[in-house]
Amino acid sequence: MRNHSAITMFIIMGLTNDPRLEILVFIFLFITYVLSVIGNLTIISLILMDSHLKTAMYFFLQNFSFLEISFTTACVPTYLYILSSGDKTITIKACFSQIFFIVLFGATEFFLLAVISYDCYVAICKPLHYVIIMNSRVCRNLILCCWISGLLIILPPLGLSLHLEFCDSVIDHFFCDASPILKNSCSDTWFIEQLVIFCAVLTFIMTFMCVVLSYTYIIRTILRLPSAQQKKKAFSTCSSHMIVVSITYGSCIFMYIKPSAKDEVAINKAVSVLTTSVAPLLNPFIYTLRNKQVKHSFHDILKRLAFHSKKQ
Repeated sequence: MRNHSAITMFIIMGLTNDPRLEILVFIFLFITYVLSVIGNLTIISLILMDSHLKTAMYFFLQNFSFLEISFTTACVPTYLYILSSGDKTITIKACFSQIFFIVLFGATEFFLLAVISYDCYVAICKPLHYVIIMNSRVCRNLILCCWISGLLIILPPLGLSLHLEFCDSVIDHFFCDASPILKNSCSDTWFIEQLVIFCAVLTFIMTFMCVVLSYTYIIRTILRLPSAQQKKKAFSTCSSHMIVVSITYGSCIFMYIKPSAKDEVAINKAVSVLTTSVAPLLNPFIYTLRNKQVKHSFHDILKRLAFHSKKQ
């Protein structure tokens, strides 16, 4: 009989086994990671420094940028280390820690997107009551609810998974993911698998319904506005969020449309690169290029920095 306790490490297979492709993958992931961190930190700094960006919308955007940095940091640096060192092993404890943070930040981000859609609804459908409804205490409580919801999603399945025994050590992904880890287990994982599916579907449906309901009312309100200029202004308020929501939910739906078994792993890896590396890079550009206040704040700070450098 095989000694199950002998397996204390997993092997991360990564995106490719070709050494030349690994160099290109490393360069791509490193550049996108650095740029996404810089971009999201820039948004956080702008909102902290500019007094004009102290509304609920920018408070949520600041938290969203923090989550984007956290989410990509939970996934990418570990794989960059694997590519640079050639050591593909990861301890079981480190693997479960990575899963915890990836799911926590990912689930919290979904709940935050739902909250931002509600914020857009209040801003467009109830503009006169916006400041009263979305006051600082309500905003802080909504952010707290997002984090608590994220924790409640990850803790039950993770808590049960900690007691599993493992017969195999290969993870055919570039980070620790629930599906390959459960496949490696010798224990009966049926209940955990059902719980993982339930938590994922619950998070998706709850947040997606909130987004759909909010935008149904938003679109109805925009169509009722008398002038084209008012419609354009109202639409620009939430257009950035609509793009981010489309990328997030679109990639999630695409990942779980059942392809053939042969293509499933490759498609999941490709979509995972999009969600963990490309999306956190694009989001700062989406919000800054489509938001006049953020662009104006960015230009003001650049002018101030240029002025101070000239004085010195």
